[in-house]
Amino acid sequence: MDQKKSYRTAFIFVTVLFFLWGLLTVLVDSLIPRLREVFTLTYFQAGMVQFAFFGAYFLLSIPAGYLLSKIGYKKGIVLGLLTMAAGCLLFWPAASYRVFGIFMLGYFILAGGITILQVAANPYVTILGPEKTASSRLNLSQAFNSLGTAIAPALGALFILSDKVSTSEEITFMTEAEQINYYAAEASAVQVPFLGIALFIIFIALVFLFVKLPKVSDTEASNNYSVVLKNKNLIMGAFGIFFYVGAEVAIGSYMVNYFLALDLPSVVRETPVMRTIAEWILTSGVTTSTDMAVVGVFVTFYWTGAMIGRFIGSYLTKILNPAKVLATFAACAIGLVLISNLSVGLVAMWTLIAVGLFNSIMFPTIFSLALDGLGDNKPQGSGVLCTMIVGGAIIPPAFGYLTDSFGFNLALILVMLCYGYIMFYGFNHKKTEVAV
Repeated sequence: MDQKKSYRTAFIFVTVLFFLWGLLTVLVDSLIPRLREVFTLTYFQAGMVQFAFFGAYFLLSIPAGYLLSKIGYKKGIVLGLLTMAAGCLLFWPAASYRVFGIFMLGYFILAGGITILQVAANPYVTILGPEKTASSRLNLSQAFNSLGTAIAPALGALFILSDKVSTSEEITFMTEAEQINYYAAEASAVQVPFLGIALFIIFIALVFLFVKLPKVSDTEASNNYSVVLKNKNLIMGAFGIFFYVGAEVAIGSYMVNYFLALDLPSVVRETPVMRTIAEWILTSGVTTSTDMAVVGVFVTFYWTGAMIGRFIGSYLTKILNPAKVLATFAACAIGLVLISNLSVGLVAMWTLIAVGLFNSIMFPTIFSLALDGLGDNKPQGSGVLCTMIVGGAIIPPAFGYLTDSFGFNLALILVMLCYGYIMFYGFNHKKTEVAV
């Protein structure tokens, strides 16, 4: 098998991983309504699920980079998959015994496995071919990650949220026998899907254990993080990851509240095209659905835009300078947020949704640009970059605080500043022009 064909095969296998962790990351979100009832949680406790996810990135990314430099990309991928499977298997006793701590441990372990995969797979894709097309390859792999995030809500609705979740008040009126039966059914709704997922992940791990992946380096990487931390381009890229993840999650998390503040539910109900779109997605129609549901369905377009944009971005970053494409997309995002901030009605709605299209290439492009020139120190560089995904746990609360104190208009300025830094990084990144 020649090297080009070997790289192509490896790229296909690794891209499957991007799809898998995108699917799992969003699928677990579908558990939250059930978890609140199964474990009798407060909203604060349910919200801690996301902190467990981002906490894994913050705590484990750099250790994962160190580990990968010792065991290599292939073993790192297998370890990440088996760690994910172990996290999924812990959902079984967590649901059976209704112990939230066990579930949080399981989710942290699952997120830790995803972290190891992120640290391994992202730089591995960048070195499966010429460095000048690294951004294009990573954008294409990340597009399939977005495909997983787009499919996950439908799978969650079909397999996890397909039956009615009783409220705490309704449960109190049940007899003891009815409560036992109800909680057993709720536990099963969580256990069966994730047992199936765990078995599938183990199967994928076995495939990777026996598949032949190309060796991309014969030189053992240095484990001295002071070397990569002195790399100005890497550090600037790390802050780019921080601000990108923070901005994307902040918009996605507060979009429904923003639409409600703009009184868009009534606009959707009164506009024929918008009403048709909402009714096509909602099973109960816009008349009987809550205001939150009526505008919430349109958040789907925000995340779908990110998926479409990555397929487009994979082509653009192949024929154009990726840094300039990044800066242009960031400038477009700033412009759309500004228009939304100064507008009302459907203009404000769709311009903010359209930001998802321009978010699309940011993570993979920043990631590949930041790893430029690191050579065998890419595992350590990847660890540093993945640590900065913690921006998703810091920027959104700051956005919420500004909204509580001053309103959405000022909070959206914070998002524009995040994109402003990304635009600055793109314009100032030094990279050889890609031949058309």
